[in-house]
Amino acid sequence: MCGRPHWGLYGAAGLLLIRQQGETAEVLLQLRAAWTHGGGTWALPGGALDSHEDPVTAAAREAWEEVGVHPSVLEVKGIFTDDHGNWRYDTVIAHCNGEANAFEANAESEEIRWVSVHSVTDFDLHPGLAASWGEILPHVLGTLA
Repeated sequence: MCGRPHWGLYGAAGLLLIRQQGETAEVLLQLRAAWTHGGGTWALPGGALDSHEDPVTAAAREAWEEVGVHPSVLEVKGIFTDDHGNWRYDTVIAHCNGEANAFEANAESEEIRWVSVHSVTDFDLHPGLAASWGEILPHVLGTLA
């Protein structure tokens, strides 16, 4: 156990969505609304798993709710798990073509932005993403053709 408080009785998951723009791989970041957990920071669309969900289903649902990305455009490439003992956060790594029709779909998102995978750390990241990005990045780069 890590000793930090967590949300989501069954764990949580987020979608790390990647698109290729020529030679550049970009990920979709979400500026979380001030009233949300980690508000005012950049993160992946995501949230708590429902009791009946696996991480891929939860991440796809959260991405649909928060940034309007339909699950049908996702090509799941892998999952990175940040295991805290009694709780875990799964980052679902997926690819899409083009914009994926992403937009601020609900009040949890103040802004969304496609960002080069090598520029992610230039943003004020949600503490969870900031802490795990160094471990996630090699998995992301491993999915690129």
